[in-house]
Amino acid sequence: MAEFAKRPEVTVSTMGNVRNPSGEGVPVKSIKATSAPLVNAAPQRKNHQHTEKEHETEVKEEGSSRRNITRKKSDKETGNFDASRKKQGGAGKGKWRQDSIDSTYDEEPIKLDKNDPLYDDEDVNSSYILSSVQAGKDSDKSGYDPIVSRAVIGPMLTLSEFKIRVTQSLREYFDSGDANEFILNVQEMKCKKYHSDVVKRAVSLSCDEGPREREFTSRLLTCIHPSLLSDEEMETGFDQLLSSLDDLEIDIPDAKGMVGAFLARAMVDEVLHPAFLSSKTFEENSVLDVGLKLLSREHCAARLEKVWGPGDGRPVDELKVVMDQLLKEYLLSRELDEAARCVRELNAPHFHHELVKRGVKIAMEEDGANNGASTQSDPSVDAMAALFAFLVGNAIISEFQVAKGLLRLKKILGDLQLDVPDAPAILKEFEEMATKRGCLPK
Repeated sequence: MAEFAKRPEVTVSTMGNVRNPSGEGVPVKSIKATSAPLVNAAPQRKNHQHTEKEHETEVKEEGSSRRNITRKKSDKETGNFDASRKKQGGAGKGKWRQDSIDSTYDEEPIKLDKNDPLYDDEDVNSSYILSSVQAGKDSDKSGYDPIVSRAVIGPMLTLSEFKIRVTQSLREYFDSGDANEFILNVQEMKCKKYHSDVVKRAVSLSCDEGPREREFTSRLLTCIHPSLLSDEEMETGFDQLLSSLDDLEIDIPDAKGMVGAFLARAMVDEVLHPAFLSSKTFEENSVLDVGLKLLSREHCAARLEKVWGPGDGRPVDELKVVMDQLLKEYLLSRELDEAARCVRELNAPHFHHELVKRGVKIAMEEDGANNGASTQSDPSVDAMAALFAFLVGNAIISEFQVAKGLLRLKKILGDLQLDVPDAPAILKEFEEMATKRGCLPK
């Protein structure tokens, strides 16, 4: 017999007391059947065919005890979906929605009352905005600002922005040498009030560069006067340069000598009036003294044209002349430091092989003219070998340039032998000395 059969039968009378499974002492009550069906009683159905409508969720009226089940439409169906709120947490909480932003601008602007004590007719009918400088009603409109859709009175840029853009234009000018392009860039800035600062920026920047850039700066001052800078603006620019000389000298120790040379060159180029130096009483008397000394020399105009040395971008023929003067002066003085300084001023590292070729040639000609004897204690060839060993040791010229210069000299050795018969033997001796002193690779 199944296990559940051993248990006592559960009836209506036994359900009243669970602790009395036998049902003893519990009166039996009968329930009469009524004709009315019980509420919520499930009807007995035989072979009933279920329909689709039977299983649909019914929505009760408001206030019913049952839960009202409704399906909420999504934002995509209603058209209120915002992609910017997707996966941002908080359902876009704390963010401005475009519809709320647009609604703030729908309001009409507040109309000013003419009876208001603070009412200003220019605020209503003006078609310009004021810049960083003070400008009156009669000032010229320098440009049009597309952001605010108004004309601008005064400089289009601030002074710091103008300095940055002028510095960029100056570096481009140093690379290209096109002064017209620089003038167009400055004119496009539309900051005429700051044009005097161009002089200070150009001279300060070139003092930290080489002779080529300083020569380009002197030429630029000639090009921008008087088309871009008037006489007063040019003098104002040099005044600003002289007033900031102490700060410039911190980075460039020789700044006073360079600025004095710029002043003298500007006088010769007729950029500055000759009375500029005499009319000023600056504390930088040494700068004025440098300019006056350069202007008081004989043939000062011709000399000041080459005030920045041979490395100012001059032609090759002029470089060769300067090299000859440098080498002959060294053979007379035998000062290595002075010769090295002059080689640095050449600023032509790609042309050092010409210096070697001409140096050995000059030494050979002097020794050949004196039959191997020299006015100094050692022959000229030995002194020239010592010079190139000093230059190579201080990384002024390279071993490759020395070797290339000697190779070029060997090509013209036949012509050189007509003037110096012992040229092959002297050249061989120079190569041995240069190799021993480290000028040539072994």
